[in-house]
Amino acid sequence: MRARGLVKTFGALTAVDRVDLTVPRAHVYGFLGPNGSGKSTTIRMLCGLLTPSAGEIEVLGLRIPEQADALRLRIGYMTQKFSLFEDLTVRENLEFLAAVYGLPRAAARTRVDELLERYHFTDRPRQLAGTLSGGQKQRLALAGAVIHAPELLFLDEPTSAVDPESRRDFWEKLFELADAGTTLLVSTHYMDEAERCHRIAILDRGALVADGTPGELAGALRGRALEVQARQPRAVQRALSGRPGVLSVAQIGNSLRVLSADGAAGGEAIASAVREVAPDAAVLAVEANLEDVFVAATRGRAAEAAA
Repeated sequence: MRARGLVKTFGALTAVDRVDLTVPRAHVYGFLGPNGSGKSTTIRMLCGLLTPSAGEIEVLGLRIPEQADALRLRIGYMTQKFSLFEDLTVRENLEFLAAVYGLPRAAARTRVDELLERYHFTDRPRQLAGTLSGGQKQRLALAGAVIHAPELLFLDEPTSAVDPESRRDFWEKLFELADAGTTLLVSTHYMDEAERCHRIAILDRGALVADGTPGELAGALRGRALEVQARQPRAVQRALSGRPGVLSVAQIGNSLRVLSADGAAGGEAIASAVREVAPDAAVLAVEANLEDVFVAATRGRAAEAAA
């Protein structure tokens, strides 16, 4: 999947602003960004549901939106809201979707049986979908999205309403699909989910502000993440918040996690500022994580715009 110069405007609002993307085959590619950052709008353009205002899109060798009808038979799409029929049973939902995609009756029966087993519904094929738990609905929606064995799967914040255990199980299913050759584009709010992806893109106010593997993006912040251990962390936090060169200060337990805007030199200035308030405090360099990457990409851009 490849997009170049992708733009979407709604009147005076630019929802997506000149985004370039390249998604390799059989990869789990994560979309990360705050609400209103353009994730869902970008996904809808990539799968042909929304016409871009400008830019070029090629998905599975097809030009989008011109060849969107041909693409729809080769992709799956799963939203955060359960979109199947709650008054149909688990099996009936899957049989209906198989018919929509034109699977022959014998092939459909075999495929439904296969998915009932893979997604753990062999003990409840006649249960109404509306009576399933949140995690079960999520698994059923995923089974429905792959009923026709799509080459590419779009998932728009699919785990926003389920418990952590269900999320872990769901991600195991995603990696099984990737191992079998399916390409997945997943938007999420969760840092731990984004860290699982082979590659991630961070969107902020419609613009692509970071793109790479989690390791590459975290490595680019080497020397900028600090841990402050102080007897009165709240006092230190107040002293650092809003200070030039400090992108964020967050309390984690009894420590503070501080992100510098200026690398090692900025870290030395932060350490001096900390000791003015708490002379006995310890300031330690730590490895950056994906939350630091997210903060640096979004708040750092806002700071540059303000400057």
